[in-house]
Amino acid sequence: MKILDKYILKKILSTFFFVVLILMSIVTVIDLTEKMDKYSRNNLDTLTILGYYADFLPWIAGLITPITVFIAIVFVTSQMAARTEIIAILSSGVSFMRMLYPYFIGAAILAVISFYFNGWIIPKSNRNRMEFEMRYFNKNYSVDRKNVHMQVEPNVYLYLQNYNNQSNIGYQFSLEKFKDNRLIEKLTADNIQWDTTKQKWTLKYWKKKGVDSLFTTTGKSLIHQLSESGDALDTTLVISPKDFANDQSDYAGMTIPELKKHITKMKFRGSTGVEAFETEMHIRYATPFTIFVLVFMGVIVSSRKSRGGTGFQIALGFLLSFVFIIFFMITRTFAEAGFPPPIVAAWLPNITFTIVSLAMYKFVPR
Repeated sequence: MKILDKYILKKILSTFFFVVLILMSIVTVIDLTEKMDKYSRNNLDTLTILGYYADFLPWIAGLITPITVFIAIVFVTSQMAARTEIIAILSSGVSFMRMLYPYFIGAAILAVISFYFNGWIIPKSNRNRMEFEMRYFNKNYSVDRKNVHMQVEPNVYLYLQNYNNQSNIGYQFSLEKFKDNRLIEKLTADNIQWDTTKQKWTLKYWKKKGVDSLFTTTGKSLIHQLSESGDALDTTLVISPKDFANDQSDYAGMTIPELKKHITKMKFRGSTGVEAFETEMHIRYATPFTIFVLVFMGVIVSSRKSRGGTGFQIALGFLLSFVFIIFFMITRTFAEAGFPPPIVAAWLPNITFTIVSLAMYKFVPR
C-alpha cells in the first residue's frame, strides 16, 4: 500500500467514525430527552439507563452505517476535488480505477465489521433493548393472533381461533393427527392456557376423539370410535407461548443462525409471515455489498471539481442516499407482503444502483 493509499484510507475511516459518533450522540440526546419522564415514572437508576443505551447505540450504529459510509465518501472525495488533489493524482498517471483501490479497502473493512455486528452483536443487544422497552415502556402491550394454523409435528396440525399473548390464552383449540392421509385423532378444547408453574398447557372443556382399526379373523378391518372428555387437562405440547407471540419485528433480535433455524421451523409449521424473516436474512447478506456500491457511487458523484464548492456534491449525495432509502423500504415492504421474492427484494437496490453508478462512471473525467 502506497503513501497515497494510506492517506485516502485514513481520511475515509476517520471521517466515517467521526460522523457515526456525532449522529449517535445526537440521536441519544434526543431519545434521552423524550424518555426522561418514563425513566422517572419507573424510578430507574443511572446504571440501568446506561445499560439500556449500551444496547441502544449498537442498533443505531447499524441502522445508519450504509448511508453514513456514503456521506463520508462524498465529503472526503469532494474535499479532495476542491483542493485539486484528484486532478493531481490523475495527472501523475494514476488511473481512476487505481485511485479507487484505497476506497475499496476501506469499504471491505467496514463491510466485514458491519456484517459481523448485524449478524451477531446487534441482534443480541436488540433482544435486551426490546425486553427493557417491553418491561418499562409497553407494560400493557398485547397482541391477538387470529386463525393460527401450524404443523407442530409430522402429520400433526394445530389450530387456534385466536390467541392473546398478554394472558397466554388461546380459544377454540384443536389438534389433529393424521396417518396415511387419514384423520386418526382429534383433540379439541374451548380454550388453552399456559401454566407458568407447571410449564404445561391446561385445556379447558376438552374432547378427544380417535379412530382405531381392528382386524378380524377374516382379514377385514373393523373401525370404531374412541371418545374422551373432561373439564381440565394438563398436557405437554411441542410449542410454547413464544411460538404464538412471534411478530414480524422479532427478527431484529435474532442472529443469522437463529434466523435460519426459525425460518426452517416456520416453513415446517406452515406459518404465515415467513417472507419477513427471509427478507431480513437476505438483507443481512446484501448489506456488506451495499457498502461497496455506495462507496463506488459516492466517489463518482463527488470526484468532479466544481466552481461552486463542495455544497452541490454533498447535497447530491444526500439526495441519492434518500432515494436509496426509499427504494430499499419499498422493495422490503413488498417482499414482506409476498412479492417480489425476498432474495430479489434484498439485492434489487444493490443491482439497480450498481447499474446507475456504472452509467455515471462514463461521464467522470479520467
